[in-house]
Amino acid sequence: MTLPFDPHYPPPPADHAADDDNFYASFTGLRSPFVLLALMSAAMWLSFSSWWVLIKNFAVDGVGMTGREIGFQESIREIPGFLAFLAIYVVFYIREQSFAIFSLLLLGLGVAATGYFPTVLGLYITTFVMSIGFHYYETMNQSLALQWLPISKAPHLMGRLVAIGAGAQLAAYTIILASWQLFDLSFETAFLIAGAITLVITIAAWRLFPTFPQKTAQQKKIILRKRYWLYYALTFMSGARRQIFTVFASFMMVEKFGYEVHAVAGLFLVNCLINMAFAGYVGKLIGIVGERRALTFEYIGLIGVFVTYAFVTSANLAAVLYVIDHAFFAFAIAIKTYFQKIADPSEIAPSAGVAFTINHIAAIGIPASFGLIWLVSPATVFLAGAAMAVVSLILCRFIPDMPRAGHETELSGRTKKFMPAE
Repeated sequence: MTLPFDPHYPPPPADHAADDDNFYASFTGLRSPFVLLALMSAAMWLSFSSWWVLIKNFAVDGVGMTGREIGFQESIREIPGFLAFLAIYVVFYIREQSFAIFSLLLLGLGVAATGYFPTVLGLYITTFVMSIGFHYYETMNQSLALQWLPISKAPHLMGRLVAIGAGAQLAAYTIILASWQLFDLSFETAFLIAGAITLVITIAAWRLFPTFPQKTAQQKKIILRKRYWLYYALTFMSGARRQIFTVFASFMMVEKFGYEVHAVAGLFLVNCLINMAFAGYVGKLIGIVGERRALTFEYIGLIGVFVTYAFVTSANLAAVLYVIDHAFFAFAIAIKTYFQKIADPSEIAPSAGVAFTINHIAAIGIPASFGLIWLVSPATVFLAGAAMAVVSLILCRFIPDMPRAGHETELSGRTKKFMPAE
């Protein structure tokens, strides 16, 4: 019987059977690197999704915050993401796997404590603690996935990880929706339960799984390579477009179309169900058609979505666009697998931190600056998002059909001699 997260399905193509993808072949079954990644992903999304769906109500009803304090809280939440490159100095002293576990514990503690500090300063502190755990876990998770997952199966397995994370989000949303009024939960209890579940799962992951060896020792310094320029550019544009969705698309649903809390939660549930059902297939598709074609499809679709956002007048059509927009997030796997193919194996960890910082540069400026544009013309915000998608489309066309070290882009492929990535 094949488990839904079996790390050995699908089998690799014959031409990959003898490559170095087999480094972790001895770690099989329920104690494999993939299962650990899946368990940690579920732990992270259970607490973060619960925090995300509760935090605005807690800030307003439990703390009495206004838009000014909430805006400042959002800036505090993004600071650890912007400083993710500093993770490379932490792995001087502890393994990446241990750092990921520690970060999850910090996330769980921050979420569990949130309800017990119902003041503006208290919420700022718990948000910062939670955010450190979340962002540094995500940095380590990206690095470990690129190191542990074999290149031949990485897109499909990453798609499965997205599906597992969506399942955890679905569980969090469903439990909160079902139990909030039924059991008359307080904010303290809701945050405590969410954080405690993450802590229990994380401790189990720490105790039950071995410390997996590193196939390639990672460099312990910040690395910026000219040959990775396309990866950096795609990562930056991905972060910029994500802000348009997370900040302004959801705000449009509430401000323009009057969606209430239960309606927005319903959209979240639909998004989770779609990711659970199709993220694995998206990953498999990327493995078949390649990163360039997959990203081309995503960006063309996003151009259409953002342009339609700008002029939509139907609440139902807006909801459909919102779901489609979220579904395209799974295609971001292609940016990661593209980097996995071109990267020096010893530079994956430091590059993951740098990439996470690059991804968050836009998060510092776009919400505030585009918020001012929104006051004048909401349509302009979404047309700017469409322009970002156009830039991304142009960039992704530089990805080669078979990216590898020495052939990182179509331009480099014309001038550089192939160098094996070993």
